[in-house]
Amino acid sequence: MSLARPDPRQLGRVAVLMGGTSAEREISLMSGQGVLQALRGRGVDAHAFDPAQSPLQDLKAQGYARVFIALHGRGGEDGCVQGALELLQMPYTGSGVMASSICMDKVMTKRVWMAEGLPTPRWVRLASGDLHHARIRAVPDELGLPLIVKPPREGSSIGVSKVSGYSQMQGAVDLAAGYDPDVLCEEFIDGQEVTCAVLGHDDQAQALPVVRISAPEAGYDYQNKYFTDEVQYFVPSGMPAADEVEIQRITLQAYRSLGCRGWGRADLMIRASDNKPFLLEMNTSPGMTSHSLVPMSANAAGIAYGELCVRLLAAATLDHDGRGAAPTPAGAP
Repeated sequence: MSLARPDPRQLGRVAVLMGGTSAEREISLMSGQGVLQALRGRGVDAHAFDPAQSPLQDLKAQGYARVFIALHGRGGEDGCVQGALELLQMPYTGSGVMASSICMDKVMTKRVWMAEGLPTPRWVRLASGDLHHARIRAVPDELGLPLIVKPPREGSSIGVSKVSGYSQMQGAVDLAAGYDPDVLCEEFIDGQEVTCAVLGHDDQAQALPVVRISAPEAGYDYQNKYFTDEVQYFVPSGMPAADEVEIQRITLQAYRSLGCRGWGRADLMIRASDNKPFLLEMNTSPGMTSHSLVPMSANAAGIAYGELCVRLLAAATLDHDGRGAAPTPAGAP
């Protein structure tokens, strides 16, 4: 893999950002605790930091040298925290401001992928002014049934519904609209769900082994993702080698087209009728819990959880590293 193996003692005092105020706070705390213990176990001077309880300015006051972002969802994965850390000149893990903000919005992500010629399911965006009965009822005529309804700026399957009939549309849209003023309706791809993680940046980015997911009848929802052992994960995926290589190729192209760096994870569906892969979303701050997919894939590539955390931390950076700043006026202190 392209990330170097650093000396933990050279990484300085490290803040692991966890918790926050998003709907994914509970999962973020789980991820953050896992990362925290892993970094400490590798000799890193790491400490928990919850932005919901302390202002980010305290990072400077408390002498932190860099930040591991284990926040999920709004306020932590959408460019907001990344922008604040840029202003503080505090290197952080993962993608920068622009990539984080685009990837958090599934509609914007799809627009980029479509411009790049990458496959993603057909979709309809319902803006806040479109959430009336006639418009909602027309969506299945455009996308067919079943279809998926979701808030475009949430993660962890929060607010997601599978709609099998016209009568279910209103309830699904109401649920999604409770989390987001816009609603994303998406063509349902009948087939196999897979995920593919990426480590690195630009031409040095490399895809990890593909993970194939087999969920119970209830689906790969929030509860099954994090709180049950009903989901089966296969890595190696058991797919034909050529199919796995193609998924990795598409994922790398999707990652680079969005300007991601550090790490990320794409979720895809493989259509059963013709084996065609479709990109669903790109996660720029993936989960790091005991059930999470990036550590699982990294382990299959020979990278233990603790080593993964240290490598990601060592790759922490800024969008600009102070370059492009306005020159100091003559005579200024």
